[in-house]
Amino acid sequence: MPIGDDAGARLLIDGRLAASGRTFTSSDPATGEVLGEVPDATVADAERAVAAARRAFEETDWATDRALRVRCLEQFHRTLVEHQEELRELLIAEAGAPRMLTHAAQLDEPLDLVRYYADLLREYPFTEDLGEAEYLGQQHRRWVEKEAAGVVAAITPYNFPVQLALVKLAPALAAGCTVVLKGAPDTPLVTLALGRLIAEHTDVPAGVVNVLTSSAVEVGQALTTHPEVDVVSFTGSSATGRAILAAAGGTIKRVRLELGGKSALIMLDDADVRTVSMNAAFGICLHAGQACALNSRLLVPRPLHDEVVERVARYLGKVACGDPRDPKTYMGPLISERQREKVDGMVRRAVDAGAKLVTGGEKVDPGFFYTPTLLSGVDADSEIAQEEVFGPVLAVIPYDDDDDAVRIANNSAYGLSGAVHGADAERCLAIARRIRTGTFSVNGGNYFFSDTPFGGFKQSGIGREKGVPGLEEFLETKTFGMVAPAAEPAASRA
Repeated sequence: MPIGDDAGARLLIDGRLAASGRTFTSSDPATGEVLGEVPDATVADAERAVAAARRAFEETDWATDRALRVRCLEQFHRTLVEHQEELRELLIAEAGAPRMLTHAAQLDEPLDLVRYYADLLREYPFTEDLGEAEYLGQQHRRWVEKEAAGVVAAITPYNFPVQLALVKLAPALAAGCTVVLKGAPDTPLVTLALGRLIAEHTDVPAGVVNVLTSSAVEVGQALTTHPEVDVVSFTGSSATGRAILAAAGGTIKRVRLELGGKSALIMLDDADVRTVSMNAAFGICLHAGQACALNSRLLVPRPLHDEVVERVARYLGKVACGDPRDPKTYMGPLISERQREKVDGMVRRAVDAGAKLVTGGEKVDPGFFYTPTLLSGVDADSEIAQEEVFGPVLAVIPYDDDDDAVRIANNSAYGLSGAVHGADAERCLAIARRIRTGTFSVNGGNYFFSDTPFGGFKQSGIGREKGVPGLEEFLETKTFGMVAPAAEPAASRA
């Protein structure tokens, strides 16, 4: 049975693929057609999953058997590669991901995360020797050990469902944690497919990985407040992140948040206008703008504002929008009518507030398509310049000098990413270092790899994913002190 077949869509709880007492539907955002029925997990299902994860953590040797974890991660990676084409078609159908994007950040690139953490696990130093120190006339040996943090609740959104699941699953499993993964209700088939692959093709012990899908917000709330959950790893909106952080305080659990962004692309006065305009136009249309790190604000020198706007508008007109199954399609649909209404509402309010609608701003049916949209002359303090849209909407903001550009770029509650383009690399770096964000691109440089930490400043999140820091988000540090044995007299050593 194909992994994406709705007849095979099952929750994974305590090593068993199971249905729930109720179901909800998954739809194709490019057509609006129903793809199938999926299990709608309840709070009781979530509690069973947490209990299974706790048992697996406490009663199996998963947390202490490094060789087992390496073997299971390698099995998982091989399985993902073997089922890569099935996952590709499922992502296209359910997430509306253009086929060309699945060959990059939606699917092919994220698979490397599992292999990366399997390799890292082989060599990661879980123990650090701090040597001896004298205290009250005795020598004390000191060392540090890293151990698994415990049960992880991993909650993911719809936009990059495979990547965002693997960036939590792979390091958490490598660390020795057990996991309850809850996917977004917009992409349940993709999430459940991952659980099925783990259950049927790996030696991961029962309860180590549990996978839920649900339309009920109460399920996510139960996971973030459950006393048996030690770590919450959440990717999504800043508003939900704030609620999770507050709710987790009741049990003082560790919270890792990857939240929203309102990143700025700064075009310096000596930058190549054509390159920046093209990058800005095609960048905002990546996955129909449904990515947290996209540069949704374009900051341009005031004298170049009109020229840049004209060029960006021309490039937006060249973006191939349509059926995500077509290899030539660059931009597909938004995930739902609800999201399309949100995007359209923000564009309308921006125009009412004084921005100029240069191009786009139109709904296209069938499906949930929204034309690439350009707003010029945007006030840096307006809603469209301050709030995350999560759609193909680019706001152009003029600035006066480098200091003004830095001020505008930092004028945000978010701090996830950003970019700068200019002829002088040192000038670009000087500006980049003044921007309060967790990631930054200089002259088109890519920072997004399996071994590079990703995360944000300010309300864009807490902690880091990927790289060594991504593993350490799921580890606890234990420090030991032990009185060193007294040295034997020279005569007795003879």
